[in-house]
Amino acid sequence: MSVDWNSWRAEFPILARRTYLNSCSLGALSRRAEARIATFHEEWHSLGASAWYEIWWGRLDELRTRVARMLNAASDEVALAASTSAALAAIASSVDYGARPRVVTAALDFPTLPYQWLARPDVEVIQVPSGDGATVDPVRFADAVDERTAILATSHVFFTTGAIQDLRQLADVAHARGALLLVDAYQSAGQVPIDVKAADVDILVTGPLKWLMGGPGLAYLYVRRELAHLRPTIAGWFGARDPFAFAGERLELRQDARRFELGTPALPTVHAALGGQEITDQVGVPAIRARNSRLTEHLRERLLEAGWRLREAPDAARRSAIVMVAHPDEKACVTRLAEAGIIVDSRPGHVRISPHFYNTVEELDLVVEHMGRTR
Repeated sequence: MSVDWNSWRAEFPILARRTYLNSCSLGALSRRAEARIATFHEEWHSLGASAWYEIWWGRLDELRTRVARMLNAASDEVALAASTSAALAAIASSVDYGARPRVVTAALDFPTLPYQWLARPDVEVIQVPSGDGATVDPVRFADAVDERTAILATSHVFFTTGAIQDLRQLADVAHARGALLLVDAYQSAGQVPIDVKAADVDILVTGPLKWLMGGPGLAYLYVRRELAHLRPTIAGWFGARDPFAFAGERLELRQDARRFELGTPALPTVHAALGGQEITDQVGVPAIRARNSRLTEHLRERLLEAGWRLREAPDAARRSAIVMVAHPDEKACVTRLAEAGIIVDSRPGHVRISPHFYNTVEELDLVVEHMGRTR
């Protein structure tokens, strides 16, 4: 089915005010998300705490179910967390490192990932280097993962290069040595299709901040149902089997993924996330991926024609909608572009441009034109 992409632009007010090309940092806020938040506020005004039992508890279930469907998971395999850090901390606490004291990550991963295990004196963290500065050859992971490895923890999409990793290849590497595969999908969910069953992923973390257009203060945790033996040693009342029993003298955890949930989730973000997820579900991640690929390839071609150097995966199938442009003064460039009403971001040595399905080729041409004035 053909999508009228321009018709979606009115859904995002920032697009009428700015040329917004920074979805990798924060997805645009939609009117639908605003309406969800407004409904939450009205229910709070009208019902107070009773809205928890009558309405909001069900909204949490709706969000878990929608996220699970997007990942091709069961709803009882998805939990909510305050952040990726909180979700990873709960997972890290549940693993026995006695016989397997090693965790393998990639040097290109976002620091949150290795931090969880660098903080533990009982774990050896191996960071696999990149050969080309943009990707990591699966052979390098295979060389690092051994019988002492508990977890191979790495990104689906690298935050500083936009390169997409093959999750099934990574799962095969991890499982061949008896290790778990943990995937940080914060940079990919909503822009790149994810099928946790087909990819044989054990654990996955993501959230609504970026491509899912739901804002900060929330994360999603997928835990394969067969990993019921993983029991967190940090706990909160949402992870209890019966939280409203208020039984402080004992802890009985839930049997599903929600045993990893801690405290009360941020309800404003839950509602914003529902708005963004509703749009993602309506458009469809495969369609978004196709649209974003076309935008990204147009952008990179224009940048290369203008003489810019890119940090990227070598083939289009492994490139996401994160375009890294080498720049001698990336922070000054971002500031200059902002003065012209163009919002992008930077990472060391690079300007980061991240279009989403609601952007246009005209906006991409505009950013290339203005970047030419910042050399």
